[in-house]
Amino acid sequence: MSRIKSIASLQTEAAEQGSNTLKRSLSSWNLIAIGIGVIIGAGLFSLTGIAAANNTGPAVVLSFLLAAVGCAFSALCYAEFASMVPVAGSAYTYAYATMGELFAWIIGWDLILEYSVGAATVSISWSQYLIKFLSSYGIHLPPQWVRGPFEAVTLANGSTVSGIMNLPALLILWIITAIIIRGTKGSAWVNGIIVAIKVAVVIVFIALGIQYIKPENYHPFIPENTGTFGEFGASGILRGAGVIFFVFIGFDIVAAMAQEARNPQRTMPIGIIGSLAICTVLFVVFGFVLTGMAHYTEFKNSAAPIAVAIEKTPYQWLQQLIILGILIGYTSVIMVDLLGQSRVFYTMSKDGLLPRVFSSLHPRFQTPHKSNVLLCVFISLFAGFMPIHIVGEMVSIGTLLAFVMVCLGVIVLRKRQPETPRPFRTPWVPVVPILGILTCLLMMFSLPVDTWIRLIVWLLIGFAIYFLYGKKQSKLREE
Repeated sequence: MSRIKSIASLQTEAAEQGSNTLKRSLSSWNLIAIGIGVIIGAGLFSLTGIAAANNTGPAVVLSFLLAAVGCAFSALCYAEFASMVPVAGSAYTYAYATMGELFAWIIGWDLILEYSVGAATVSISWSQYLIKFLSSYGIHLPPQWVRGPFEAVTLANGSTVSGIMNLPALLILWIITAIIIRGTKGSAWVNGIIVAIKVAVVIVFIALGIQYIKPENYHPFIPENTGTFGEFGASGILRGAGVIFFVFIGFDIVAAMAQEARNPQRTMPIGIIGSLAICTVLFVVFGFVLTGMAHYTEFKNSAAPIAVAIEKTPYQWLQQLIILGILIGYTSVIMVDLLGQSRVFYTMSKDGLLPRVFSSLHPRFQTPHKSNVLLCVFISLFAGFMPIHIVGEMVSIGTLLAFVMVCLGVIVLRKRQPETPRPFRTPWVPVVPILGILTCLLMMFSLPVDTWIRLIVWLLIGFAIYFLYGKKQSKLREE
């Protein structure tokens, strides 16, 4: 359980070429686009208003800044590891090289939860936004085929029936899986177009919305705490940062793509830090404009706060444009989640902790096609047949846990192997990693108890799989 994978072996793995290795085809701009593709999505288009209404008020911009600060410390640590060991697997690989196999399994299993449940949840939400978009043009999909069998559907005549399957959610998952199987370069090209459109929509909203800001909506900027931790005041800002933190998982997924990056010693730090910097600026400005256009109390129980804000302007046409932007945004989030998920599975399978099928590559495209298909089938069961409140959201606590482990890993490796070449060095070690650990732990402990319970149950399932299969099949154990 304490077996550690050496940096030398990881670097040898990164230098491997052949039919069973991932193809290096991603540039710095591809990596930045991948990061932006998943960071700007469900969080920006829905959680901004929810966090403002329930936790922060207009001070949601401070929550974004706090989350970004925690991410910045972690991003610098990620960049050091990604330049040293440019292989797939992200935080899982880094934990394997510093804290041992059991810790690596914990992080890998944690990332699986985030990516798979996140992709299923976003695909269900994508389906609902598609219904709204099409209905505005008089196109109405059969209601039984846009809900799972555990959900009640009200028909036009007022009668109620059970849903059959969420077909749009299934279709978007399978279409994106087909694109991913064709190759990472093609996926990155599609993602780049999506990101350009999505960023343009955000900028248009900011440019038009800033004209309709009412200064009185910012008072009070930090509403007084209600007496309950996390409901406004300083604790509300902290809780808000924890709630929205998962949106920053984008640069974690950038790290997971390291084995497909060209010149990773240079491109990985640029991709990780660049995507974080761009998104932080957009998030803060977006949150400021949104809470200035409408009073934060108006976003209560609204999953589409942008629509609430647009009602304050004469630009009603913008609402359809925003819904289109959300659909495009969700598409790129699903794509990057599926990419990151399969790459973590690929690395864990190469290490023997998961069956070999997850590391089998397509002879032509050099992508883990079997893993992509199997994961798509698994995620489809949730997306097509389960209601969104059961599938749940991507949990911020898992992202925070991964970041803590990476920051700790930098400190450990600097002590154990100080002479190992580091193309990118995290500055001010151990100060920066310690600040990253403390910031992430602070946000973890601000999250609700049920979030902790969800994480613990998932980890217990993972422990069972590791001790029954992974520990016995580990390649490092055989060596």
